[in-house]
Amino acid sequence: MRSAVVATTGLLSAAALVLSGCSGDSGPNADGRPTVVTSTNVWGSVASAVAGDDAQVTALFTNSAEDPHEYNPSASDTAKVADASVIVMNGGHYDEYMERAAGQSAGTVVNAFDTMTGGHSDSELNEHVFYNLAVVGQVATKIGDALAKKDAAHADTYRANAQRFNTELAGVREQVGQIKTAHNGTKVAQTEPLAAYLLSDAGLVDVAPAGFTAAVEEGQSPSAADRATLQDLLTSHTAKTLIYNVQAVDPVTEALLTVAQRANVPVVRFTETLPDGVSDYVVWQRDQVAALAKALNAAPA
Repeated sequence: MRSAVVATTGLLSAAALVLSGCSGDSGPNADGRPTVVTSTNVWGSVASAVAGDDAQVTALFTNSAEDPHEYNPSASDTAKVADASVIVMNGGHYDEYMERAAGQSAGTVVNAFDTMTGGHSDSELNEHVFYNLAVVGQVATKIGDALAKKDAAHADTYRANAQRFNTELAGVREQVGQIKTAHNGTKVAQTEPLAAYLLSDAGLVDVAPAGFTAAVEEGQSPSAADRATLQDLLTSHTAKTLIYNVQAVDPVTEALLTVAQRANVPVVRFTETLPDGVSDYVVWQRDQVAALAKALNAAPA
């Protein structure tokens, strides 16, 4: 199990995730509301923003101190997926247990990775789709449409909620655009390829060795050559900021963190799921993007 620390803080959303079980045969809960089951609380937060009070949302993985790649669902979790009206998964082999469980369900599946790729499987693409803000907005719209079909009485509300979410998300995308205006082409480094889509949208170039980040993602030890290369990028200030995934931590990443701190390279701590005390996707990303901008502005020349 990998250790972690809380990365960012934010205001608690009024639309908190409901973490209770669901019932029924791929249909509504006992109170008549549609049930939505998501793989992580990140997608649960997006679904909750769309569902409002008219549908019940259950997120299976909610632990901010563990790596979601290593999550093993219980039989109860699998049953919740099978019984759901709407199933929201990351896809791209990020949460394969959801893909397997969804095969036993008649619920509507919203797959974020497939939304990004148009349904074409590509193992070479980064699976951390929740850092692709444009795709997250599209997923929210799809959730709204799926719920509207399950619950026609509240169809207009679901679609309006999805539109509201996208409007709020546009503010975060504007923040990212401001980073690109100020820092386009700036070199940074990640300990894992977590925020690749966001960094690309911000015009930033991740110069960390691909072998290093891939090894960390797979829970393996990077090669000595890759470790040395990344250390040099930090101590030479070639990489202006280190983006540190606090949910994929091991002695190697901790050593790199120390190198960055001693070299006065600003460190931005990103998370893979919502930090404790935060239930709003937009608040989470807004805070992280603000932290990234602050770090880049403070980076040594």
